[in-house]
Amino acid sequence: MIVTLFFDAEEVKNLMTTQIFSTERLILRKMVRDDEDTLLALFSDKEVMTYYPSCKNRQDTVKWIEWTLHHYKGYGFGMWIVEERASGQFLGQCGLVLQKLAHGVEVELGYLFAKRHWGRGFATEAAFACKKYAFTELGLYKLVSLIDPQNNASLKVAKRIGMTYHRTISKWDKQLALYASEKRKEEENDF
Repeated sequence: MIVTLFFDAEEVKNLMTTQIFSTERLILRKMVRDDEDTLLALFSDKEVMTYYPSCKNRQDTVKWIEWTLHHYKGYGFGMWIVEERASGQFLGQCGLVLQKLAHGVEVELGYLFAKRHWGRGFATEAAFACKKYAFTELGLYKLVSLIDPQNNASLKVAKRIGMTYHRTISKWDKQLALYASEKRKEEENDF
């Protein structure tokens, strides 16, 4: 089957300036201000946000986008929008953010997907791609994920991409499982 895609010049320019990387099924791209409505729908879904301190309203969503754009400029990474490669449909967000922890600052690998896309392996695929990008393109040697111990789906994603439990920490007024992955010399060719 041959599929022909047609883009106008503005769409091509936008794709070229915002895409970070892609996988077999996914495109991960920079967040832009026009993502406000899709992110608001994600952040206002109570089931999606079960393990977060609270849902986000429009004002919180705008602040999140601005914070993320600032993170891109300051650190060269942040949370990225995840879209299905075949359809361009918004799936969620996945990426890297700095987290201040009691023992110091760590780079966290985080992911959050719309409920209708759960159970299809998108989070695992995106998280593994982010891990690969962090280790091979950004030169990072360690990533952490802070996961509510009751969030079995997120725990499974972390384990599937090779993260292991290190300890329980306190953050955001709750106890979280800290999972981590360190780049080992023998892994350098695995990516």
